[in-house]
Amino acid sequence: MPANYFRSPKTDLSALNSSQRKAVICDKIRVLVLAGAGSGKTKTLLQKIIYLIEEKSVKPSEILAITFTKNAANEMTDRLIISADESGQYQKFLYDKQKSKKDKERERFRYMKKIRWIDGLTVKTFHGFCYNMLRNSGGKEFDNKFKIIGDEKRSEEDELAKYAATETVFEVFHRLLIEQCNDNAYLLDLKRYILDYVIDKIHLEKNFKNQISHDGKYYTTLNGTKVRSKSEQFIADWLYRRSIAFEYEPFLNVKDFDFHPDFYIPAANLYIEHVSNKSYSTINKEQQFEKGNLLLVKTFEAMTRDSALFNASLDKIVKNRLPSNYHQNVSLSFMEEFARYHEDVKDFVVQVMRVTDMIKVENIDPKSVLTKSKKDPHERIRNFYTLAIPVIKKYKEYCADKSYLDFNDLISTSISLLKNHPDISHKFTGKYKYILVDEFQDVNTLQVELIKLLLTEDTRLFCVGDDWQSIYGFRGSNVGYIIEFEKHFPDARIFKLNLNYRSTQHIVGASNEVISHNKFKIEKDIRASKKSEHKITVFAGNIEEENIQFCVDEIKKLQEQGAGAEDILFLYRRSKMYFPYFERFRAEGLRVQAKTIHAAKGLEARAVFIVGLTEGYGGFPDIWLEDRIFQIIKQANHDLLLEEERRLFYVAITRAKEKLFLITEKGNESSFLGEIPDNCTVKTSIPVKSVMEKIITCGHCLSQLEKLFVYCPYCGCKV
Repeated sequence: MPANYFRSPKTDLSALNSSQRKAVICDKIRVLVLAGAGSGKTKTLLQKIIYLIEEKSVKPSEILAITFTKNAANEMTDRLIISADESGQYQKFLYDKQKSKKDKERERFRYMKKIRWIDGLTVKTFHGFCYNMLRNSGGKEFDNKFKIIGDEKRSEEDELAKYAATETVFEVFHRLLIEQCNDNAYLLDLKRYILDYVIDKIHLEKNFKNQISHDGKYYTTLNGTKVRSKSEQFIADWLYRRSIAFEYEPFLNVKDFDFHPDFYIPAANLYIEHVSNKSYSTINKEQQFEKGNLLLVKTFEAMTRDSALFNASLDKIVKNRLPSNYHQNVSLSFMEEFARYHEDVKDFVVQVMRVTDMIKVENIDPKSVLTKSKKDPHERIRNFYTLAIPVIKKYKEYCADKSYLDFNDLISTSISLLKNHPDISHKFTGKYKYILVDEFQDVNTLQVELIKLLLTEDTRLFCVGDDWQSIYGFRGSNVGYIIEFEKHFPDARIFKLNLNYRSTQHIVGASNEVISHNKFKIEKDIRASKKSEHKITVFAGNIEEENIQFCVDEIKKLQEQGAGAEDILFLYRRSKMYFPYFERFRAEGLRVQAKTIHAAKGLEARAVFIVGLTEGYGGFPDIWLEDRIFQIIKQANHDLLLEEERRLFYVAITRAKEKLFLITEKGNESSFLGEIPDNCTVKTSIPVKSVMEKIITCGHCLSQLEKLFVYCPYCGCKV
């Protein structure tokens, strides 16, 4: 054992800049480090851990470090091991491309056990931390032998497979929906919803009116018949729900002419004519019924304004005329009723799953959502939640029965455990004296509540993040928690890391100007430590093929200059933007890192290409005001959505270390490009040929000349 094994040397902070150093040594009870892109935020957080252990004599077991992804947690652990491994062997092993992921995981585990202070730390994702809490201490709140249910089934090779449910969230929801449809009324209400709002899309007036006419029959009934009005649909559905067979607009000729009454009910030998203000006169038809001694009953549009009255009227008209032995309660089959609509049912299930996630993330009661939805002015919204909430309730009960937790449940159940059981709460608040949170800009309501429950008046909270890089609002993160940090964690000290070590001055300058257009942010003055003569290249092709050719040429230039595949990164807002590039690169044998911008968070490359920078639908910014269904739970705001798109562009720009290429379309450039200062860019494109032909004229008499004339034949002057 080395002689200095138990010696605690002074922490070397010489590699930190002034702002990083102040943040590391600050002992305030609540600290937020606002770290601009490329400013060394993770390095600062890790240095804080080392400082606490070596300088403040904090036990590793008293430190909890939380991040968002398993990869980020592993990266933090790897950096700590590298800092402690004087031999350098671990770093060499880690960057060996011949080693598999499993090899590296095994080596990480071996080194952690070898370096005891690292093994003593708790470095977890939010989900990983809650998983361990519930597995080891959650028996009072939930079955601690629970299984995780997710969107995908885990393969048998996956180390977590033994802890995973054998069914997916979708499979459970789909099965529960089918079970709910054992109730005929629910099944037919669901079918009515699918037919109205998915098939006929009656809520989209423009789309509805532009449909192919079907002879004026726009509305689909429960048995698939197309009818002319919502009222006729109501009558047809009323009959179908009671298993009363009917014919719509049957052919009839009593004596004088052919005509088509609205409905015929064979079992009652009854005709129904529905009269609206758009109907033609029925006098001639009525005379024909009298001549044939046929039974005709008229219904009127005014009756439909009160559904209860209309129901009672149809009851009186039809039921009393049916045979006494007529069977009305017929069992319906889900498979038969949705024979042509199973894909549409699948989409409905996906929407219900999304709503369930939002309800959990926002930590609200499904009953309150149903109550709110019932007050909505739109029938579609009211009907959706009337159908969805019973299935959501069944899902919750089913998961409890089967001891399943999904990823949101891990956090919400942990919150409930800490709230309801003081002894467990005391165990964890007593254990952790320092809580460090990375990527704090990505937290959601549940995660903030969990953090607050782990804090006491003496617990130190150290958060690192960048509000300018908050890009996960679509999955529940709320940038307000970092912008209004002091509101949620009073008496906090805030440090700003303003020096970007990653990108050149032109890239940093451009990103600063872009983000300055956001209003909901914390002001920061980010500066670049790297200087370069390279400006940002903006290329605008006339057609996509020109853009692709430009990128091919630039990649080849970069490769000639020694750039490898890992040095070049292609980014895009939506995957379909990159597909034409991928096809061409494959044909050219070019090998190109390519990711959506969301997936590229945390990455960097010497040269970055951002494609698809066009305006409008399918471009970037891509503002998608979500269906009102989801806004019942959380209202969308166009301005805030635009700000998140701008933050996404900021993230994309700041992935570039040296060279940045922005690829757009001539005449349809993204509005974000107009926010970049001209002094940061070089704009290039293939010029459009002139529509004018060059005409040679005499400089003296202005007469038109042929191309080969040396002297003007009209005035004799030399051309």
